[in-house]
Amino acid sequence: MNDLSPKLTKARQRMLERDLRQRGIRSPRVLRAMERVPRELFVPPDAQAWAYSDQALPIDCGQTISQPYIVALMTESAQLTGAERVLEIGTGCGYQTAILAELAMEVFTVERHEPLAREAQQRLGACGYTNVHFRIGDGSRGWAEHAPFDRILLTAAARQCPPALWDQLADEGILVGPFGSPDQQFLQARRKIDAQCFTTTLTACRFVPLIADSPPASET
Repeated sequence: MNDLSPKLTKARQRMLERDLRQRGIRSPRVLRAMERVPRELFVPPDAQAWAYSDQALPIDCGQTISQPYIVALMTESAQLTGAERVLEIGTGCGYQTAILAELAMEVFTVERHEPLAREAQQRLGACGYTNVHFRIGDGSRGWAEHAPFDRILLTAAARQCPPALWDQLADEGILVGPFGSPDQQFLQARRKIDAQCFTTTLTACRFVPLIADSPPASET
């Protein structure tokens, strides 16, 4: 056990109580997943001491790992029961991916930055997750070959929902993500019922932008 481990254990419990339960996260399954997944493995080594602080942290390629509360809120809003096939747009470091893998049947995750995708795949493999499929490419196009998806999570902000993602969401499915301009974004859960969109706004937020029109996708 390294020197940080006792401090991280205490910090994880503080995160669960102060940053999640006290802020309204109620799902026992989500709370258990947030407790099980070692967030310190998904942040840069020099940021491990802040792994369980409720703030976004920088990772490679100019991206971030979202604060724990936002990860938990997005996951809870997806209402996962364990039988879903989930599409994640923006693998990043793989932390949100790991939380989804704990709670869903299958996760299909797309990342446009190849270094992040490769590192996340290695990291999640080392953690023992076997229900995650990886793709490098333009997340705004989704992953049509495996559609429809019961749930879709966006970890980058779009002004509008990309049409391809909405088309790939199954009927009665839920899409969770940040929408709006760089200066004003709102995290929303959008349920699809008979092709109609029913939106719940969860909170104001600030995410890195969703970037489209990257090179053609490739599976890893």
